[in-house]
Amino acid sequence: QVQLVESGGGLVQAGGSLRLSCAASGRTFSSYAMGWFRQAPGKEREFVAAISWRSGSTYYADSVKGRFTISRDNAKNTVYLQMNSLKPEDTAVYYCAAEERGWGTRYLSPYDYWGQGTQVTVSS
Repeated sequence: QVQLVESGGGLVQAGGSLRLSCAASGRTFSSYAMGWFRQAPGKEREFVAAISWRSGSTYYADSVKGRFTISRDNAKNTVYLQMNSLKPEDTAVYYCAAEERGWGTRYLSPYDYWGQGTQVTVSS
């Protein structure tokens, strides 16, 4: 069982930055691929970024490529999402997710565990 707790959300002006953190419980964090997803009001949850469990390969949605960076610190059981040049359309609840021995898929169903989400609001 893995529990995920996101933090770092908040209100920021367009062009600003935020760093989200997702802390995971358990001793096998390093064997999980980690993903970030987001859901805006009235929209489906969508893929943002992911990092694989073994190679650390990273993957991004086209809408955030070049602005967001995903990283992980296995010693701290934490995955991060650095978000720069934020836009109003980035406003959403951001969720982290974990997939055991995954490569970092953009699809929701393979992920085994989800956090409760953290709100990010970008004002224009």
